Amino acid sequence: MSDSQSSNALRVGRRGVLIAGLAALASPALAKDDLDLFVAGEMAKAGIPGLALGLARNGTVRLARGYGFADLARRRPVTSDTMFHIASITKAVTATAVMRLAELGRLALDEPVAPHLDFPLANPHRPDAPITFRHLLTHVSSISDVKYYEIDFRQRGVDATLALGDMLKDYLAPGGRTYSREECFSKAAPGAAWDYSNVGYGLLGYLAGRIGGQDMREQTREAIFAPLGMRHTSWTIAGTPEALRATPYDLVEGVLTSVEPVGFPDWPVGMIRASITDLMQFVAASANGGVARGTRIIDEQGMAQMLDMKTPPGLPDWLTGQGLGWMESKLGDGVKINHWGGDPGVFTAAYLDPAARSGVAILTNVTVSAESKAAVKRIAARLLAA
Repeated sequence: MSDSQSSNALRVGRRGVLIAGLAALASPALAKDDLDLFVAGEMAKAGIPGLALGLARNGTVRLARGYGFADLARRRPVTSDTMFHIASITKAVTATAVMRLAELGRLALDEPVAPHLDFPLANPHRPDAPITFRHLLTHVSSISDVKYYEIDFRQRGVDATLALGDMLKDYLAPGGRTYSREECFSKAAPGAAWDYSNVGYGLLGYLAGRIGGQDMREQTREAIFAPLGMRHTSWTIAGTPEALRATPYDLVEGVLTSVEPVGFPDWPVGMIRASITDLMQFVAASANGGVARGTRIIDEQGMAQMLDMKTPPGLPDWLTGQGLGWMESKLGDGVKINHWGGDPGVFTAAYLDPAARSGVAILTNVTVSAESKAAVKRIAARLLAA
């Protein structure tokens, strides 16, 4: 490692992470809390530099805590106001925005989306089978991410300069610069097979803007974030204050190395930055029939539809169900509704138990690994059982 690299990297042993986790607790008294000791131990085993967690019940946030470091070089601790990149948990927000429009009668879940667009949309292999809002929400649209991953639309360190609409037109419309009938669409008909689609969720955000008459980011700020008191939430890197940012890290051969945040044009897919205090307001509402802080962000019927799990053909074995935005998978001895998120230097998870009106979220600032997956699952199970 060169001298210039050494300022951006830190070799951390398990004991070092454990000490860091305990040192960054909110107060000395919390060091005696069994939960804090448990979390610090999980962070040490997984090499997690910084972590925030929260618990909500009956529409109220009961717990929001930070552990470890948001910035190792500056020894800046994670607090409940530290803003993490929540990555694909963003999709649950996008799905909620779409469901709000359905609630207002602006769209129907089973209607074709093409008439709402300013470019043609059809699977070239199945041109007579329309793609619907429900198909997009449940990852059965037949829009494929194969080409998306080949191109890698992400920009390092800054928000993307390519507009969402331009990206989608180029990718989905014949003649577009990145269009490929073989790699942008699957051979399966819409509705016939599960295939996780980031591009599909980008399209949902674009549709929400056209149908709602306002950029979906503004819709969510006005109808979700502001009513829930989410003051430390941003759709952009630029809108995330430096003093509140969680620095993302990679852990390679025991070395934690800072990496640049990423911006991408399909922002409805995973661009939100939020503090654990803020995110838990959204999680609280999602687990509580659409209500938190005495504020309803979606009607109870719509929330129930979002959490109604189905098993479409092709659903991978690591999932037990697919809802509208939210998913379901095993946790401990049972199954729980959830959504995970990941990007370079980021791993996040949110879990819902609507029967108990409970929800949790865990945010970390390190690239996902088998160890961090296991740690986050154990922390989530512990919180939900508390």
